[in-house]
Amino acid sequence: MKHFKMILLIIIAGLIFPIPSYAEPPRVTAGAAILMDVETGQVLFAKKERNHKDPASLTKIMTAIVALEAGNLDDVVTISKRAAYFARGSIIDIRKDEQITLENLLRAALIMSANDTTIAIAEHVGGGDYGRFVQWMNIKAKLLGACDTRFENTHGFTAPNHKTTAYDLALITRYALHNSTFAKIVSTKKTTIRWYNSEREVTINNTNRLLRGNYVGIDGVKTGTTSAAGHCLIASATRDGRQLVAVVLRSDARYQDAKKLLTYGFEEVPAVTAAVRKQEIGRVEVKGGWQPEVAAVVGETVVLYIPEGREQNLRTRIWLDRTVEAPVGEGRAVGRMDFILDGLRLGSTSLVAGQTVEHKPWYCHLLP
Repeated sequence: MKHFKMILLIIIAGLIFPIPSYAEPPRVTAGAAILMDVETGQVLFAKKERNHKDPASLTKIMTAIVALEAGNLDDVVTISKRAAYFARGSIIDIRKDEQITLENLLRAALIMSANDTTIAIAEHVGGGDYGRFVQWMNIKAKLLGACDTRFENTHGFTAPNHKTTAYDLALITRYALHNSTFAKIVSTKKTTIRWYNSEREVTINNTNRLLRGNYVGIDGVKTGTTSAAGHCLIASATRDGRQLVAVVLRSDARYQDAKKLLTYGFEEVPAVTAAVRKQEIGRVEVKGGWQPEVAAVVGETVVLYIPEGREQNLRTRIWLDRTVEAPVGEGRAVGRMDFILDGLRLGSTSLVAGQTVEHKPWYCHLLP
């Protein structure tokens, strides 16, 4: 069994190189908003992110998650009377007893925000029980940490207890974007939906206008609009391998608000070097070697993104092996260093042996 020693360090000026000046956070018209790093979950901007709001069609992101995880996209779904007769808002006009694959129903729901297809999705995946599917949506929300969210339907029309927060929606969307099928669908600008065993087809456009614009890196995800919710948008973008997601609720200028947040995250929140490769962090005892200990050094340089005024909250947790047995090769893992900001782990790096320590034969220990 390995034994570790843990060291907690407060990082202030000692490890950060250097801390630059910051731009002012953006001003947005949204009643609630948040900007989150998809990989780490780090919040880069927030405005009333815990306030309850109506999610409108942003609900369909959770509908998609449950459908993707509990359903089979190749299934052929027979449209029920309930789904066919649902004629509120945006619909693809599915008709009773028509057949269409679950994948195409999901694509219609996410790309053109079809409400009727969410009914068919829920009835099919829920084994004919629409309410069961909605219950699964609520269970999944809690599992993702979206504890201030309650769904009453699959499409997002206003209901008394159908509420969420910008923070919860960011958590849900962050999770969804890690699903490659979801990510592909919500980045689709235009596509054709075809019925099963039928010549019927329809071409649909994505309701997210940012996908048809020139914003660099935009790759999703969903719009939502009702009188109760106002104009809402969740938008994601990726630059240099880093993906951010912006949530704006009840906004007077949702596309401008989302672009402001994404630009702030990519261009104004500075990259800070928190640890440099080969930087010595501690030392580890070596048993049976020519040297009694070996330096534990940073395996890879760590770059973090830290919003204005938060750098003093950055901390590290360091785990080091108490002892290692010789021989020890240079680069062998001897510990780990985690970087924590406001209780959230932003990243980590292995701590490795800084040099090789060869095994010392037993008979060499006989001489002083």
